[in-house]
Amino acid sequence: MGKILVGKKSDIAPNTMKKFSVEGKDILLVNTGEFYAVDDTCTHAGASLSEGELNDSTIKCGWHGAQFNCTDGCLVKFPATINGLKSYKVIVESDDIFVEV
Repeated sequence: MGKILVGKKSDIAPNTMKKFSVEGKDILLVNTGEFYAVDDTCTHAGASLSEGELNDSTIKCGWHGAQFNCTDGCLVKFPATINGLKSYKVIVESDDIFVEV
C-alpha cells in the first residue's frame, strides 16, 4: 500500500465530495467534518458517485439512487442487493490529505 497525496484540506469544503484519480483508480474523497475515501464507481451500474448527493455521511448515486455510507463504504439502501464500496484509509497531516491505496 502506498500513501498518496490527493490534495489540501482547502480543496474540499465541508459537506462536499470530490473525485480524484489515484494510481489508476477513481476515488471519492468526502468531507463530513472528517475526511473519508471510497471508490467513486457505484457498484450497481457504474455511475460516478461524485455526480450524486451527500447527505450527512450518506452518498446517494445520481443514476438509480443507491445509497452508501462514506465512513466504511457499506450499502445503506437500494431496492436490490449490491456490493458495498471499497473504503480507503485517509491520513491528514497539517493541510495535506493522503489516501492509502
